[in-house]
Amino acid sequence: MIDWRSTVLRPNMTILQALQTIDTNALQIGLVLGENDILLGTVTDGDIRRGILRGITFDETVASVMNRNPVTAYIDYHKDQLLDIMKRRRLRQMPITDSCNRVIGLVTIEDLLQTELRDNWVVIMAGGMGTRLGDLTRNCPKPLLTVGGKPVLETIVENFKDSGFHNFFFSVNYRAEMIEEYFGNGEKWGVTIKYLREKQRLGTAGALSLLPGELDKPIIIMNGDLLTKVNFKQLLDYHIQHQALGTMCVREYSFQVPYGVVHIDNGRLRHIEEKPVQSFFVSAGVYVVEPAALDFIPKQQYYDMPSLFDAITKSSHPANVFPIHEYWIDIGKRDDLDRANDEYWQVFG
Repeated sequence: MIDWRSTVLRPNMTILQALQTIDTNALQIGLVLGENDILLGTVTDGDIRRGILRGITFDETVASVMNRNPVTAYIDYHKDQLLDIMKRRRLRQMPITDSCNRVIGLVTIEDLLQTELRDNWVVIMAGGMGTRLGDLTRNCPKPLLTVGGKPVLETIVENFKDSGFHNFFFSVNYRAEMIEEYFGNGEKWGVTIKYLREKQRLGTAGALSLLPGELDKPIIIMNGDLLTKVNFKQLLDYHIQHQALGTMCVREYSFQVPYGVVHIDNGRLRHIEEKPVQSFFVSAGVYVVEPAALDFIPKQQYYDMPSLFDAITKSSHPANVFPIHEYWIDIGKRDDLDRANDEYWQVFG
């Protein structure tokens, strides 16, 4: 058993408060309790993400996203029984209740199995030229640019390692020898690093055609110029639970139109909307694909991720999105690189 009190939420708390509780308790779940610790429901990171996709805002209450019928277990269940339930129902956490539905504990799959290494391969796209950064990348590949006193690519590797991932492919092209010299085979970081050497620029998906054919687990792909606090274990679990051929991380992007927008119907002015804010979900440069998705990628041709996901959806295979709310920044522009340096120690320190 673990200290479940840090996960307690009340039904009138906002989703933002619930998210803060879930992020800080390290258990990735909130237990929504009524009087006398009666279990009303649960809220997970996935519940909140699905709510975001439905248009629910952070100001709404947890009752709008909570699972009102969570799977629970009794205190007298043996470990094997708990593990069997959680595996069959694909649960990461499960409340323990008494006969009156009062919460008296919480178990996690990690507690029952102990944390294991993830053998999935992670592909980091590190071959871009970084032309928007001008002189900074004239003699240095963008993934080796320093943020927080170390190359961006090193922070990426360390974040994945902290989540249990230890197998990496680096797709390299521009100044590839510098990346290979710095990272070698990954031994210094306690991981395995292999290289996909592009003889020509292959785009954000084309390099995946260079992967060996014996891969049999979902593959995580990430652009090598990103810094993020996305929980990669949650991402992989989300992908597996939704049985998708591909999963794309998305983030909300908003901008304000600097003018009054005129709404017209059949040549008549209906109303004017003053400087409206437009919001969209955009690709965040992090993906998970099944090995079968690699069959869509042409050999030795330039091919981007949007084309791959278009091919997946047109083939009637499921493709999902994973909305991210965690820290995320692309260092592809000088201003963003400077901001990443300013924020590094606060976020990753």
